[in-house]
Amino acid sequence: MWRSIASNALTLFIVVLVALAGAIAWGKRQYVAEGPLDQAICLRVPSGSTMRGVSDDLAGQGAITNPSIFRIGADYTEKSQQLKAGAFLVDEGSSMQEIVDIITRGGASTCGTEVVYRIGVNRALMQVRELDPTTQSYVETAEFQPGPEGEEGDAIPEGYTKVRADANTRYRILVAEGTTVWRVVESLKGADFITGSVEADEMPSEGMLAPDSYEVREGADVDDLIARMVALQQQRIDTVWATRVDGLPFDTPEEMLTMASIIEKETGVAEERRKVASVFENRLKRGMKLQTDPTVIYGVTNGVGVLGRGLRQSELQSNSPYNTYVIEGMPPGPIANPGLEALQAAVDPDETPYLFFVADGTGGHAFAETLAEHNANVAKWREIEAQRASQ
Repeated sequence: MWRSIASNALTLFIVVLVALAGAIAWGKRQYVAEGPLDQAICLRVPSGSTMRGVSDDLAGQGAITNPSIFRIGADYTEKSQQLKAGAFLVDEGSSMQEIVDIITRGGASTCGTEVVYRIGVNRALMQVRELDPTTQSYVETAEFQPGPEGEEGDAIPEGYTKVRADANTRYRILVAEGTTVWRVVESLKGADFITGSVEADEMPSEGMLAPDSYEVREGADVDDLIARMVALQQQRIDTVWATRVDGLPFDTPEEMLTMASIIEKETGVAEERRKVASVFENRLKRGMKLQTDPTVIYGVTNGVGVLGRGLRQSELQSNSPYNTYVIEGMPPGPIANPGLEALQAAVDPDETPYLFFVADGTGGHAFAETLAEHNANVAKWREIEAQRASQ
């Protein structure tokens, strides 16, 4: 009898073990298998969340089939205590294993709301945008122009106030090519999500703030941000200078930066940068004056504000060191913050015979080798200007 009971117990134990092994194997397959999501979602994980709360949220959104397996898998991989707050993009078909990795990996949020502060040549704009997880593209929800240091700006949208109160909101500062150091520093005063200010005697040298996109945390110090911009620009200068071609009409990285800033201010068409560089460098090689309006304008404004009018004859005839209609060679320093492509154009210009260029009415320029060709192009441009003025 006891032998029979022992035999039956052993059989039952084996059956239980087999069933348990089968359940474990099934659970593992479920954990790593493609998930049920048929389109991407943005999963928000507030600070203080638990793995149970997140698993229930995922199940409610149809992202996982079994919250218990999700939690067991997180426990088994020792990730249950590594949950990070943020807003995370979960792609369609993501497995439970992949989702656990996403929400415990850390780093910046990958979806949700982003505040983008765009610093342009003439003004700065605050934009609020939301990532649409299905298209993985941003949709703008609000835009306004802030007023730094108490200056009157646009009315602050209610939506901006709400996202500023959301701990998951991300912040980004975009600096456009061709800005001046003054414009960047002054505009940063309108970014209410960073702290501190730059004193007048601490302003970086003109041209030394790299145009780029900078992700920042709320409360970031403006000095740290400026230091990042300067470091990136210096890195670009060093890297690009090392790639320079032979025969350039300047000898130092500082002169390259000046040339790049002139190229940046003369054309907004990326495909033209090297051609514009060839014109200026051809002129320097021939001992001709650069004769470029942006340098004269910088001499008038000192890089502060926008001129907002045409140049006067007195300004074109002035003795300013930035008046390239009068001085020989290049001005004493940069007139703006050039981007990477302008730097590259300065050290590797196109090989052209061109010595002149003028606007062609399409946003680009007409280039010429001789003064006669240039005068004909100028006449065409004057006709276009007259037609536009009469409309």
